[in-house]
Amino acid sequence: MASRITCEVRDESGVTVVGLRGALDLGTMRSVYTVLDHCLGSQPDALVVDLGGVTVVDPLALSVFAATARQAADWPSVPVVLCSAPPDAAAWLAESTACRVVPVRRTCAEATRAAGAAASPRLRARLDPVAGACRRARELVGDACGRWNLPELVGPASLVLSELVGNVVRHAHTPMQVTLTLRRPYLHVAVADGSRTAARADSADRYAEGGRGLMLVREMTQRWGSHPHGDGKVVWAVLPANRPAAA
Repeated sequence: MASRITCEVRDESGVTVVGLRGALDLGTMRSVYTVLDHCLGSQPDALVVDLGGVTVVDPLALSVFAATARQAADWPSVPVVLCSAPPDAAAWLAESTACRVVPVRRTCAEATRAAGAAASPRLRARLDPVAGACRRARELVGDACGRWNLPELVGPASLVLSELVGNVVRHAHTPMQVTLTLRRPYLHVAVADGSRTAARADSADRYAEGGRGLMLVREMTQRWGSHPHGDGKVVWAVLPANRPAAA
């Protein structure tokens, strides 16, 4: 009989805590990843995974947390913290090169505090798929870069976000949520819409507002990607933000 694992999800002041109970092995790690990925879709300030009720059957299954942390680093750009790991799991996590990117705390309370402290500043807005959406996107970038002292990013980030928003206006035709997150050394921009149709790179009119498509996004960003979310998707992009934080 296949081993089983349960995931209890709760929210604590913007931090999502997932308590795992049961056997973690190569058979159950996929269901764990699915739950954690779903939790990231709500864009919490941070994600804490409580391992106190877990029996690690196969140490290789611990890589699910590194995979989750890598996904979270790009979108929705939130810290992932593990806590209450059993002694053997804690030792395996410390020895694993891949898993060293995921911090481990002794207790859930300690992890929640650490995760909350590591949360990144964020600006969100809901936009309708109308002609003025690209202009509103540029205004949001100007607001965010002004708050976070990133004047050098106003131009490139405005172009990138205009393209992502314009793609929704032209193809998805659904309301969208725009999110800008500063998680140094990068500025993350993301647009969530209500269509599962893959984002398209336009070529018909490269000089129209929002008409250069994902080719421009690819050229101007460190990296970008698309991720299924609910009944739609999120298209995200990452731009370097190397200016030191203001004192």
